[in-house]
Amino acid sequence: MYRGLRAGNNVWQQLRASGPSCSLQRAAASIATTTGKPRTTITKTITGTGQTRTFASGARDDTTSATEAKTEAEEPPIIFSGIQPTGRPHLGNYLGALKQWKHLQDTAHPDTKLFFCIVDLHAMTTPHARGEMQELKWDMMASLLALGLDPDRCTIFFQSTVPQHAELQWILSCTASTGYLSRMTQWKSKLKLDDNATIETTKGKKTLKHGLFSYPILQAADILLYGTTHVPVGEDQRQHLEFTRECVSNFNYAYKTDLFAAPETLISPFPRIMSLTTPRQKMSKSDSATKSLLHVTSSPKKIIQRISQAVTDGRNEVTYDPENRAGVANLIHLLAGFDPKGRTPEELGETMKGYKISELKQVVIEVLTDELAETRENFVRLSSNKDKLREISAQGTQKARLQAEKIMAKVKDVTGIFE
Repeated sequence: MYRGLRAGNNVWQQLRASGPSCSLQRAAASIATTTGKPRTTITKTITGTGQTRTFASGARDDTTSATEAKTEAEEPPIIFSGIQPTGRPHLGNYLGALKQWKHLQDTAHPDTKLFFCIVDLHAMTTPHARGEMQELKWDMMASLLALGLDPDRCTIFFQSTVPQHAELQWILSCTASTGYLSRMTQWKSKLKLDDNATIETTKGKKTLKHGLFSYPILQAADILLYGTTHVPVGEDQRQHLEFTRECVSNFNYAYKTDLFAAPETLISPFPRIMSLTTPRQKMSKSDSATKSLLHVTSSPKKIIQRISQAVTDGRNEVTYDPENRAGVANLIHLLAGFDPKGRTPEELGETMKGYKISELKQVVIEVLTDELAETRENFVRLSSNKDKLREISAQGTQKARLQAEKIMAKVKDVTGIFE
């Protein structure tokens, strides 16, 4: 443990002893009452807005001014989410998505089905050498297990091992709108084009590949292939879920069916983790600055180096001001992500107000070193046992295929591909 800098006390222990109870724990307490029915969702009506949001059992919701009403249906919830095989996840991946996966696994009703997919077909939009792709895939599998995902509770598998993903993508593409795809922002962002660019843009014509352009159709197929009711994603994926609902409407209208239901989006409530060197850009492995990120498996030495060198600003006292002090806010976001009391960044910022920046960094170092130690040890053990990883992969593939085959049989019946 790193010693705190005030009166010889451990700063993080001081912080842990203060503040309100965890909002995540409050949410889990209300979810724990959901028993005895095959499928339960929680509909939250946000006071004063008229908006409603529906969550699977176990989903985190930090809306405080809400009234809860339980609604029941005949089938259990089905949760699906995916992550690209980029090797070991960084802290942005963990706090933005994987932490929510683990929470859903641990708190969802036992009848809830969970499918967590390593989307290696999506990764092909960026060319990789064969050996590199294999290493990235297995590192991601080991990382998910090291973070606590349980293959006996949830289905963990590689997208490419379930051929129905590509099959359903083609069927959905036959009713998908090219105009809608052309307005989506991801392919423009990848090609570094303005949001108002079109496929007729000069650079777009020269560099846009069909795989990148049609990526959202495959993503829609990923989700719909399992009869998914809820999809936990980050804010940056909201547009893709809207496109999935568009695919549902187009398919159902074309074939006069109600086979597919529009899934609900579970947006992660956690602020986006930004680059440690350029704190107005999100943390990303595509960043050329190697000091910009930390992995969930980073060593204590690496954590000390990266956090100590993290960019803040010229002021030497802590305040929480994301708009004007992005670097300081980013460190507080990291702290909040591992706070056992579940305090918001605003609450932690107020608690640490007046601390020196060096003290804030010391606390973040201490917390990350302690909280990631078990994950780091688990990853080393798991990544060295490829036979066990292959066994878990095969188990996940078998379970995923069973569900996918059921849905595809219905799709082929509706479309007339077979009787």
